[in-house]
Amino acid sequence: MRLQQVLSYVRKAVDDYHMIEEGDKIAVGISGGKDSLTLLYALHALRRFYPKHFDIHAVTVDLGFGNLDLSRIEAICSQELQIPYTIVKTDIANIIFEQRKESNPCSLCAKMRKGALNEAIKKEGCNKVAYAHHKDDVVETMLMSLIYEGRFHTFSPVTYLDRMDLTVIRPLMYMNEADVIGFVNKNQVPVVKSPCPADGYTKREYVKQLLKKLNRESGISMLFISHNLNVVRKLCSHVAVMEKGHIVETGETAQVFYDPQADYTKRLIAAIPTRKKLC
Repeated sequence: MRLQQVLSYVRKAVDDYHMIEEGDKIAVGISGGKDSLTLLYALHALRRFYPKHFDIHAVTVDLGFGNLDLSRIEAICSQELQIPYTIVKTDIANIIFEQRKESNPCSLCAKMRKGALNEAIKKEGCNKVAYAHHKDDVVETMLMSLIYEGRFHTFSPVTYLDRMDLTVIRPLMYMNEADVIGFVNKNQVPVVKSPCPADGYTKREYVKQLLKKLNRESGISMLFISHNLNVVRKLCSHVAVMEKGHIVETGETAQVFYDPQADYTKRLIAAIPTRKKLC
């Protein structure tokens, strides 16, 4: 996948949910993985022509494993993209794996990592932080919530953290994981492998493999029926619009929402409420 194709997804998500305003200073959380690096390249490219001026600042939280090589990320930021890059040193790995010896480390690690990230972001004067969640993450989070919490929930495109006075945005939410992989492979983006011993053994990875297994073995698909078009837009890859019991329009979700053909679809989309801050 070319950068131009990535930009089309990102631009649409940014516009649909008013993710970027004039003068924003946006921190980009960089783990070194494929998703966060794709987001970094996309926002850097978007900044060159987007009508609202904004700045970006890359931030990595170093968990303290001791074998995380961030030199390639530093080179990308300083030489190729010419954007500021901050590495936040922490002792999170030692606390979780040595001191507490957590049997389920991911939840506590995520909380501590986000706390360190948000604190660093505020010190750098950023008012927003961009997370690299894509469309697959939306579905996986929904299933994780259903399996482990007994509720039907996933994250929003934009979330305002009132305690931190910080807004979280997710510009990759219209991209499939396969598109991200395609971009990274085609452009030879230097992905940094996570040194965490729990990597590949998380609840999210379990749900990811479950979805692949169901699709591979059964060709199973999910039918989601809703009057909430914002949820439909986040969750579904294809959509069918019904009026008085009859299907009036079908197609890929992005195409239907971006260029509706049926009058009824146009009226539905025009009626979607938009807010700058979605909680």
